Amino acid sequence: MQGKIVKGIAGFYYVYAAGAGVFECKAKGIFRKDKIKPLVGDNVEMDLLNLEEKTGNITAILPRQNHLIRPAVANVDQALVIFAADKPKPNFNLLDRFLIMMEYQKIDTVICFNKQDLVQWSQLQKMQMIYQECGYQILFASAKDQKGLLELRRALRNKTTVVAGPSGVGKSSLINLLSPKAGMETGAVSEKIGRGKHTTRHSELLRIEEQTYIMDTPGFSSLYLTGVEKEELKHYFQEFAAYESCCRFLGCSHIHEPGCGVKKALQEERISSIRYEDYKTLYEELQSVKKYQRKKEK
Repeated sequence: MQGKIVKGIAGFYYVYAAGAGVFECKAKGIFRKDKIKPLVGDNVEMDLLNLEEKTGNITAILPRQNHLIRPAVANVDQALVIFAADKPKPNFNLLDRFLIMMEYQKIDTVICFNKQDLVQWSQLQKMQMIYQECGYQILFASAKDQKGLLELRRALRNKTTVVAGPSGVGKSSLINLLSPKAGMETGAVSEKIGRGKHTTRHSELLRIEEQTYIMDTPGFSSLYLTGVEKEELKHYFQEFAAYESCCRFLGCSHIHEPGCGVKKALQEERISSIRYEDYKTLYEELQSVKKYQRKKEK
């Protein structure tokens, strides 16, 4: 029988098979031998052990479309990152870190600001301007007032979307509104493993409708840019590209060099100061990591 892994915890994998429900499975030892770990989102083959108790063994992992390092999930079409418009105030540095990591892993990202009811439209417009100019789709929603759900559904339709965001932004509330049936389907699993349904501790795949899945991931409060070199960082700030040809020096870092086209655009307010300051912070962070690594090598 074939199915899709919807949750993995403590060595058990919960596999959804169309028309048959969710099966609790263990992975065959051959995966450990080959150093392959099944991931949420994997399409798998399984041998049934007990049809009534819905237990089985995963015997094969079907070819992956892709897989992400963080969060560790497979077969993703896009990412949806959810932040609050207020309470808590959006941490743009954290948002930019997430966007960079998704671009590093070649995953398109949609940004959603929840709790739009807490701020004035002028504040929402400022957020929209910052990230639309970087090429991202921006959505606004309110789980409390159930606003913006239609636009969210359109953005998710016929795709598998990994959903992420810090704790406290209303991510679970939005997901429950988008996917009430999925919440019911996974309720038995949550009860069995003794976890609450409303606080995400593990990546979990939820079905909204046919061919439309969302992967709920644990909230994060920090994110390190693993694998990104400081010289590459500027390429993840898409809005810089239009002004780099105006830089005096080839390979300009847009930090200290004179005659920098990006810094000129910043002064003329054609580039967001919030984004640029985040770029500087991340550049210096990556530079410090490199220096530390060199010292260790010596």
